[in-house]
Amino acid sequence: MQRLPGHPESRSDEKACPEGAQATVGIAFHPRLFCRLSTAAVLIVAAGCSPADQRAPNDSGTHGTITKAVTIGAQAPAYQSVSLSGDSVSLAGMRGKVVLLNVWATWCHPCRAEIPELRAIHEKYKASGLELVGVSVDHDGMDDDIRKFIAEFRMTYPIWRDPDERVLTQFLVVGVPATFLIDRSGVLRWRYTGPIVPGDTNLTAAIARALGS
Repeated sequence: MQRLPGHPESRSDEKACPEGAQATVGIAFHPRLFCRLSTAAVLIVAAGCSPADQRAPNDSGTHGTITKAVTIGAQAPAYQSVSLSGDSVSLAGMRGKVVLLNVWATWCHPCRAEIPELRAIHEKYKASGLELVGVSVDHDGMDDDIRKFIAEFRMTYPIWRDPDERVLTQFLVVGVPATFLIDRSGVLRWRYTGPIVPGDTNLTAAIARALGS
């Protein structure tokens, strides 16, 4: 697991995971993200797991709505962003397709380790209707660095940009990489925090079910 300077020691979640979810392994935490989601988590617990009615402070000192719990079998968050070329993109615009949404950053070493397997998944299933999308949460002004990273690691799938890290809040991401499988109807079918590894039968079974639905 990669720990960034100034971040408290983190460990894998030892609790049983809900169906369709898997334990945290080898993730990189962003210090600013950790603080923001820690605040949100406190409010969620205080609200009796009803975050939709709660609000929590974010980094800018303003207030943003905490999203509903990201639950397997429920509608995925209504996430929208921009492509690396500046076009508006959204999950709603991909309705009717099966989407594997992978959240990553250039500073995340576990993210690099999973790219070959993500490429292999993309090549294997894209003809069947799977769309792989990478969401970079690198800061503004890093587009050239991201393009170099994409070329170096031969990322052959679309990349969206989210320097404001909205995807982290909307999907309640606690570290990167994080991956979400969304079916043709926009329903979340699988999620994982940590690098995707070869031979993950849970993921391949979830993809097969989603493509067959």
